[in-house]
Amino acid sequence: MFLTLLTFLSAISISVIAAGYSIVGLATLFAGAVVPIIAMGSALEVGKLVAASWLYHNWNSDVPRLLKGYLFGAIIVLIFITSLGIFGFLSKAHLDQVKPTSGNNIKIELLDKQINQQNLIIERAEKQITLLDKALEVYIDKEYVTRGLKERAKQEEERNTLNSAINKASDKIAELTNNKASLSLEQDKIEAEVGPIKYVAELIYGEQAQDNFDKAVRFVILILIFVFDPLAVLLLIAANISLRQWRKKKNLIKSEEKFNLEKRLDRERKKAKRFKDKNRDYKKMVTKIGDFKDMSPDEIKVKLDQIYDWNEKG
Repeated sequence: MFLTLLTFLSAISISVIAAGYSIVGLATLFAGAVVPIIAMGSALEVGKLVAASWLYHNWNSDVPRLLKGYLFGAIIVLIFITSLGIFGFLSKAHLDQVKPTSGNNIKIELLDKQINQQNLIIERAEKQITLLDKALEVYIDKEYVTRGLKERAKQEEERNTLNSAINKASDKIAELTNNKASLSLEQDKIEAEVGPIKYVAELIYGEQAQDNFDKAVRFVILILIFVFDPLAVLLLIAANISLRQWRKKKNLIKSEEKFNLEKRLDRERKKAKRFKDKNRDYKKMVTKIGDFKDMSPDEIKVKLDQIYDWNEKG
């Protein structure tokens, strides 16, 4: 009985969880009617379990085949609908987990482009400063020091502008690098959470796992839904089978106890009849046999019991 109860509770718990996942998944597909979807899914889930139990108990009875066929088909369709809802729920959960990863990748790519742009600004400014230095070197090589100093004074404003651009670009690169580091750290955490699916993908697709993560997830989800709701229905039927066997065993024990009781009562009746016959014969013998008048009634009874014992032993 304990195993029957455990099987029944397992079937109900799996069915309730499957129904919850399915309702959430269907509500995601039909977001405009969440409350009706919840009501419909709950009613259909209860109806599916009741139909499975009723069909098991009445499969061999005089129920129209059309009714049994419809209920059987309805159970299969409802299992498919529940599995479809579970697929939607698990797929959404996977997408919600992977979505930040794709968003972070896009942000990191944008940051890399911005860093490259700032590096180009620095590179151009440094090239410009290099050209200015080469222009001064011409005067120095020709020993026109005074003219070179005057030319350097003319370049001072341009040099300051270029150095300022370099400093601003360097500060911007530092800021962008910090942002990139934060996103990379968050990305590593997310990839660590979805890391197991990578091993599953490698197990299924081998070297092509990098391009087949989504297919691997769908494969795992399909395995789950094929054993989720069908297991609940089959466990419920198994609980009904165990309950019927337990009732049969209980009725058999009652029948055996009744048979043993009747057998015992029959023995007691026979024993009472035998005692009654012995008592009657005793009274007749006491009345008819005068030679025993000198014997007490107890002595006569003992003698009579001995005679009966001899007769019973043949």
